[in-house]
Amino acid sequence: MAENVNENNNGKEQVDAKEILEKYDKESNFRTKIGRWKWVVTFLAVAFTLFHLYTASSSVLPSQQQGAIHLGTALGIIFLLFPAKKGLQKVQKTVPWYDVSLAFIAMYCGYHKIFFYDRLSTAIVSGYTTLDTIVSIVAILLLLEATRRTVGVPIIIVASIMILYAIFGNFIPTQVLSHAGFAVDDIANNLWFRTSGVFGTPIQISAKFIFLFLFFGVILVHTKIGKFFNDLAFSLTGRYTGGTAKTAVAASAMTGMVSGSSVGNTVSSGSFTIPMMKRAGFKPEFAAATEASASTGGQIMPPLMGAAAFIMMEYLSVDYSTVMLAAVIPAILYFAGIFIGTHFEAKKLKIFGVPKDQLPVFKDLMMKNGFMLLPLFFIVGTILIGYTPQRAAFWGIIIALAISFIRKETRMNLKGFINVFEQGARVALPVISACATAGIIAGVVSITGLGTKFASGIIALSGGILPFALFFTMIACIILGMGLPTTANYVVTATIAAPVLINEFAVAPIAAHMFVFYFGIVADITPPVCLAAYAGAGIARANPFKSGVTAVKLAIAAFIIPYIFIYNPILVLVDVTAFKLIISLATAIIGMMAISSALIGFFIRHSKSWERLVMFGGGILMIWPEVLTSAIGIVLMAAVWFLQKQRKDDGGEMEVRATV
Repeated sequence: MAENVNENNNGKEQVDAKEILEKYDKESNFRTKIGRWKWVVTFLAVAFTLFHLYTASSSVLPSQQQGAIHLGTALGIIFLLFPAKKGLQKVQKTVPWYDVSLAFIAMYCGYHKIFFYDRLSTAIVSGYTTLDTIVSIVAILLLLEATRRTVGVPIIIVASIMILYAIFGNFIPTQVLSHAGFAVDDIANNLWFRTSGVFGTPIQISAKFIFLFLFFGVILVHTKIGKFFNDLAFSLTGRYTGGTAKTAVAASAMTGMVSGSSVGNTVSSGSFTIPMMKRAGFKPEFAAATEASASTGGQIMPPLMGAAAFIMMEYLSVDYSTVMLAAVIPAILYFAGIFIGTHFEAKKLKIFGVPKDQLPVFKDLMMKNGFMLLPLFFIVGTILIGYTPQRAAFWGIIIALAISFIRKETRMNLKGFINVFEQGARVALPVISACATAGIIAGVVSITGLGTKFASGIIALSGGILPFALFFTMIACIILGMGLPTTANYVVTATIAAPVLINEFAVAPIAAHMFVFYFGIVADITPPVCLAAYAGAGIARANPFKSGVTAVKLAIAAFIIPYIFIYNPILVLVDVTAFKLIISLATAIIGMMAISSALIGFFIRHSKSWERLVMFGGGILMIWPEVLTSAIGIVLMAAVWFLQKQRKDDGGEMEVRATV
């Protein structure tokens, strides 16, 4: 069915989608014409992917050597693919000589750690040579430039400020932030050669886990699992009230299991779902917001989630299954909130579903394409029984490659294999550069003691009161998220803010890390800088700011749930029993229904202002996992239902039957 819809599009939407992706997604601004250097990029990218598959299957290299190859090769490919200035990729017909030079210099800077690995391992005692210092300085400058090209300027500004802080900390008059200051060569050598800087936890996790899962997603895309998810969501939700919007939510939730890019998900899924929602009768801003908020949730949707989830695993020293399971209930509540919000908006506008005879048949879809879910089930199962994410991803990739041979249209010849392996390396480049630059920030925090200073500042600012500390942490996460990718944002906040909540306020570690993780993600839909909402608005031809505001309303769970699981971490499976879990989940979903109704302004009738306030308050009480508060919330919700039931319908839009 989705295929038929796409065939009916006039092609303009596809052109717009590409332009929008280039506008809002920095990683899409790569060169398409690189002349004779194409074979070099292909060779490096394929070798890069094969290297990660080899290390995943054998685990023969020390983490520092694996990280050096991982980052060094990635930097080389970045300078060959990404131009120095946006727009040059459309006019340059090959890679200019200066970028070729930068590519090979950057690769040497990475490989320098391997060439002199034994000496550099003991250099903390014996000291670094002049060549080492030159390499480290040049390497950091090239890393910052590569990150600027692939991710954007804001993260470079943050990293540069941190480096300047490390060098000139002794000139800061405030005693809380001041420190002795470090020499430039000491900072460069510490950040490049020590394990607490560039080659710290983020880049090691990127080399071991993140790349493999990104490659796994590329293979699944090749098997056309995205189209299968769209059709599956359409068959399950299309015939119900507001079915086209519910299809967008369900499809994005399923796509989120294999992808973690808010903007990328919005554009790829939105090219299909947003025009469909508009044709059904939804306003452009609402259509854009629905897709943006649902796509943003991909980073919190188990089993794969976003790249930051793997770093969280390392920071917490827990199995990935612990992180994955802790994210299940918050993710359910997040998508339930959006799903319910679309339902009430559809009821308000009287938009009904698509006729059943126009929908794909669920049974037929599963009989034809159900086997495509096997790699996902395998990864989830193997992680739950104790396999490492690295080994689970490796075998998931092997199974996904095998499945691609089942159908003729996805079966790969040698050229197809090369293309998929090259794409695997390409999609990882922005994540790798972001992880490495986040390592600079984390390294400065470590060597200057900024984490302790930040903790003192938060405690002083909040007066030692947890709600204030949470609020200030939330604001910091959202502001950082407006310029930093989710992974880098999480590394910064997990290094600085999460320890404050854990050590000073006795917050459960998993809850504290999930708190900063969530608020780093929702920055993508929080005005004024909400790139996912802007991308959706571009496709919908809607007002970007209004789309962002509407997305916040739909994704309100992401702003409420983190506070709830801080105070009662049962929602992240801490100190949980089966009975408590079932009751808490049931009341929380009903609570999300009340909150969504309040924000949309419709329950069984158009809601008055005071009814919306009562519903919002009742919803908060129900989400709070306590029997008394939940009971009060249910009473408030029932009272509004009874009062609305007594009065006649107070108008609304004309009834619309959705079509495709």
